[in-house]
Amino acid sequence: MRSTLPLTGPRPATTDGLPRCPSRTAAPDASLDHAGSSSPRGRGGKQPASSPRRLWSIALVAWSVLVPPTGIVPAQPAETTGPQRWEKAIRAFEQQDRRTPPPQDPILFVGSSSIRLWDVQKFFPGLPVLNRGFGGSEISDAIHFADRIVIKYRPRCIVMYAGDNDIARGKTPQRVADDFRRFVRNVHAELPGTPIVYIAIKPSIARWKLWPQMRQANRLIAEFCRRHPHLTFVDIATPMLRHGQPPPRELFVKDGLHLSEKGYRLWADLVRPHLPSDDTTRRDGR
Repeated sequence: MRSTLPLTGPRPATTDGLPRCPSRTAAPDASLDHAGSSSPRGRGGKQPASSPRRLWSIALVAWSVLVPPTGIVPAQPAETTGPQRWEKAIRAFEQQDRRTPPPQDPILFVGSSSIRLWDVQKFFPGLPVLNRGFGGSEISDAIHFADRIVIKYRPRCIVMYAGDNDIARGKTPQRVADDFRRFVRNVHAELPGTPIVYIAIKPSIARWKLWPQMRQANRLIAEFCRRHPHLTFVDIATPMLRHGQPPPRELFVKDGLHLSEKGYRLWADLVRPHLPSDDTTRRDGR
């Protein structure tokens, strides 16, 4: 397009780096202020509106302003990655605590969206339950925010469901098991003797292809829990697969990943026997 312009010579540039129209194209505009100008005028002494030279001048200025120099890409906002992407959810918990103080020594549910979507007050009536699940999270995220969503509540018992998203995002079964060990170590360093109930990674329709890796992670975590006096592994996978593989659709909502009312009822029946009663203190006696 530039080669077709009826102009010669290089285009001068302004101090801000934008090209300026050559002086020969600006002359007709300047002559409007001078009666003695030899510039062509139409009837009544007016510049013809359709002057090709004038139109080219306007087009050239518009083009130079709108089109960025080659190689310059507009800056894009950096995407938040890692645990920091959950900062907004964690702050929402803190605001909720200020509005409505949580129960003392609660039974704390923590983990990913399978915890977040669980109405624990409904399924565990009469128990001082507190839900601090945040959707899409991994075990490493629970570790990162443990001071703010676990330790500060001094729970009598912790119920965790996490590891599902970890496998889906490419972590190995061994890495998932190692992360769970680290979570236990960090929590018990601050709250020794606190019972931790780990809910097995669930088989699902949406992630059925990943079930072999999830099953292996479950085996590693179950083995670790068997050797630790304050840990409990709750196998929800075997009952979910009792009537077919992959598990029946009735246990899930439409996405085939998150649990339906029936799915949560099954989980609650399996988890409830491992929860302390309302008058039970932590194993360290506090």
